[in-house]
Amino acid sequence: MTMSSDTIRTVIGIIGNGAALVLFLSPADVHQHLEEGFGGAVPIPYVATLLNCMIWVLYGLPLVHQHSMLVITINGTGTAIELAYITLFLLCSTGKTRRKVLLLLAAEVAFVAVVAVLVITLAHTHHRRSMIVGLLGVIFGTGMYAAPLAVMKMVIQTKSVEYMPLSLSLASLVNGICWTTYALLKFDVYITIPNGLGVLFALAQVVLYGIYYKSTKEIIEARKRKADQVAMTEVV
Repeated sequence: MTMSSDTIRTVIGIIGNGAALVLFLSPADVHQHLEEGFGGAVPIPYVATLLNCMIWVLYGLPLVHQHSMLVITINGTGTAIELAYITLFLLCSTGKTRRKVLLLLAAEVAFVAVVAVLVITLAHTHHRRSMIVGLLGVIFGTGMYAAPLAVMKMVIQTKSVEYMPLSLSLASLVNGICWTTYALLKFDVYITIPNGLGVLFALAQVVLYGIYYKSTKEIIEARKRKADQVAMTEVV
């Protein structure tokens, strides 16, 4: 008994949902650093991911692109998770940084709302709606996967992967592979492009992790020794 391509695609989509969920949950350890004083971690990847998720929820709506429930489920979940992360960041930040993130958040919500209204009212076929929202999905999906490039730059400069967790990089890699396969089985160019690029970006992160893992351990150990020396000096 052989499975149809639609059944295989559904199974891979479900696996992709699981991989993407891990991807969305992976930054939790980074937010521990945010609570401790940010330590160099930046909110841009989370803001970019939120915009990407909202666009793909719009893409998956029956009014825009039919038979895309798996796209809606994971991106709806991702939207909720990223909002929780950004809320945590806002609670831990102050002043100019908080205002900047609030403005970005408001701009993203307004942008998606305007796109939704214009697409649904002015584009009168599923093909046109899918094309418009799909092209935006390609742009912002690529942006989501490329956002960690800022962290990758910091890794190269500091020779430390402390703020680029391996779990996040591996989840990105698995997620990209799953959704690229999902898109190729019933060719969807709008899902294929950003996820194909995501595979490449994730591979680059894994390579960087392998290069700088040893130096990261040395940096952390040196920091602990320095903290211990300071504590002993204060006691004396």
